[in-house]
Amino acid sequence: MKHSKSAMYVAHAAIITALYVILTYLASWLGLANGVIQVRFSEALTILPVFTPAAIPGLFLGCLLSNILTGCILWDVLFGSLATLLGALGTYLLRKVLIKGKPFLAPLPPILANTLIVPFILSYAYFVEDTIPFLMLTVGLGEVISCGILGTVLMLSLQTYKHILFPS
Repeated sequence: MKHSKSAMYVAHAAIITALYVILTYLASWLGLANGVIQVRFSEALTILPVFTPAAIPGLFLGCLLSNILTGCILWDVLFGSLATLLGALGTYLLRKVLIKGKPFLAPLPPILANTLIVPFILSYAYFVEDTIPFLMLTVGLGEVISCGILGTVLMLSLQTYKHILFPS
């Protein structure tokens, strides 16, 4: 059965949104989704724009819904979701920059976007008393774990099945 590209795009975006929310809830349940050091398993999904542009709205909506559903304040909902959107766009733009045949630079945009934006949310919206540079270090560490390590493992795992999972 032949599927239209727009239906496949919407389906991919919706599945990615749902996965992001579920994985954020799991991390939240384990006490890892919010706070100074955040290791959101869902952030590993920020590698998915390497495979499909549908991941961009999927990640943005997933982050937006996750932040709302886990009780984040308005500034975090808005700017945290914007950081994810910027990271997803950057990942998509770096998908064709290859090192040894793989887009190993693709996790950098979400790491950088969150490292630069989230500390200000923590400081000015949640009144976390740590310094901005310290928060950049801790948020960056969580993002390196989530996007850099887990995202790269996910990317390498999906490479074999990309034509099945994300047909063009």
